[in-house]
Amino acid sequence: MKALTKTEFRFPGQKSVYHGKVRDVYNINDDIMVMVATDRISAFDVVLPKGIPFKGQVLNQIAASFLDATADIVPNWKLATPDPMVTVGLKAEGFRVEMIIRGYLTGSAWREYKNGCRELCGVKLPEGMRENERFPEPIITPTTKADEGHDENISKEEIIAQGIVSAEDYEVMERYTRALFQRGTEIAAKKGLILVDTKYEFGKRDGKVILIDEIHTPDSSRYFYADGYEEKFEKGEPQRQLSKEFVRQWLIDHNFMNRPGDVMPELTDEFVNSISDRYIELYEHIVGEKFEKAATEADVAERIEKNVEAWLQK
Repeated sequence: MKALTKTEFRFPGQKSVYHGKVRDVYNINDDIMVMVATDRISAFDVVLPKGIPFKGQVLNQIAASFLDATADIVPNWKLATPDPMVTVGLKAEGFRVEMIIRGYLTGSAWREYKNGCRELCGVKLPEGMRENERFPEPIITPTTKADEGHDENISKEEIIAQGIVSAEDYEVMERYTRALFQRGTEIAAKKGLILVDTKYEFGKRDGKVILIDEIHTPDSSRYFYADGYEEKFEKGEPQRQLSKEFVRQWLIDHNFMNRPGDVMPELTDEFVNSISDRYIELYEHIVGEKFEKAATEADVAERIEKNVEAWLQK
């Protein structure tokens, strides 16, 4: 199975390209963005040395599905998906903030809580909470968006005081974040899942705040299986998760957390294919449809180029 790990397209009207950890974003005439979801996979802020077949298609199609399912409550950037691995949409000036919203105390928030932290990004946390416990109501814990290295936690007050986002725009982002999380929670519940936490990115176009990038994918979100949640919580057992946490856990088990001196373990073909299978499983649970693998016999990059150019010509 072929994995697409690198793109170097030259689309008509192309002004620039941004190669992110996972996505390659092409700027067309400063008006349209062509976002290619590659098969690269990252963990601990590092891109792993091998691509994961069909991962890009999985992420792109989940995000497209949720952008469509939330367009009635929050305006977004999406115009079309001309290829299984590509979304094209409106170019917006992105805010330098990621809006992280948490419904449950888990992951990095739990690690900080366990170490005595009772305030996260300016949000006061109740005493006596346990790992994976539901918050009385979802909390928003924004981070600054870093070009290099780690994103940093920041409070709403600091964001506004530093002029990163105006008070008016932040209020809109906050309102949209809660509405999206509520809708995502409702959709997940119908699939027997719990949307635990997720992140959203916003931008501004023609003076209006719009949702950009991906939403509710296993790369940007954490899901628990609803069945068995209460029982596992009461016993203090780990929850069954639908996220890429299993990749992080595998790396931790092989002594890699991207610390100084850590050596990346070898990714065997068997492990790579198992990740691919897990991502397909994630898709089928989250979207509730059978995953149809896109044709990979021919050159995947060639297929993408042909499909995107055909759309741009229209």
